[in-house]
Amino acid sequence: MKLKQLRIFPATALALASLLALGHAQAAQVLAAPAATKIALPALLPQASSSTLAIEVAGAQSVGLAGAPGNTVLNFQVGAGALINSLDWNVTLSAFGASWLSDMEVRFSSSAGNDGVWLTPGSEGFAGTMSYSGSVNLLDAGLAFAVQSDGILRVEFAETMKDLAPDVPDGQWDAGQIQVGITSAVPEPSSYALMALGLLALGGALRRRQA
Repeated sequence: MKLKQLRIFPATALALASLLALGHAQAAQVLAAPAATKIALPALLPQASSSTLAIEVAGAQSVGLAGAPGNTVLNFQVGAGALINSLDWNVTLSAFGASWLSDMEVRFSSSAGNDGVWLTPGSEGFAGTMSYSGSVNLLDAGLAFAVQSDGILRVEFAETMKDLAPDVPDGQWDAGQIQVGITSAVPEPSSYALMALGLLALGGALRRRQA
């Protein structure tokens, strides 16, 4: 039987949420990306609005490690500086051949790709098909992160280890949905003031041009 090496992350970059996975008594893992602890969260105003992004996972494939060609990558426009504050999932996964269900992960990050959180629903050291459900409040877990000014939330389905031949998927997300909780970033009052000054200046220039 092939032995797999456990991944160990620095304590300052690692956070675990105690989450019960459907169908067995072991816990899912939600990990902070190594760069995530270096990112300052925006100060959100009380009028910031909340929404939920529903991601259909059916057909998503994990060919290899993060960044490998062939991994399913999805990009969503969630608004500049939006805060990703929760995850809720109900999914069915299949691991093939020598790959394990515990190898399958999905990474949520900004467009930079080196921040955010990584979700591993399963913990089984074998191949097959299983269903999982769970949720985590990223704010309470200290794992919330903000996207960049381009407003892009990047979602990549990947493996923690590559077991099969190159270009052959180690796993597939068969069905289900992941819901992402989002809080929009609202400009500070000073930003509104600058916008108003800009509009006044533009109006003055147009009036002078017409005169």
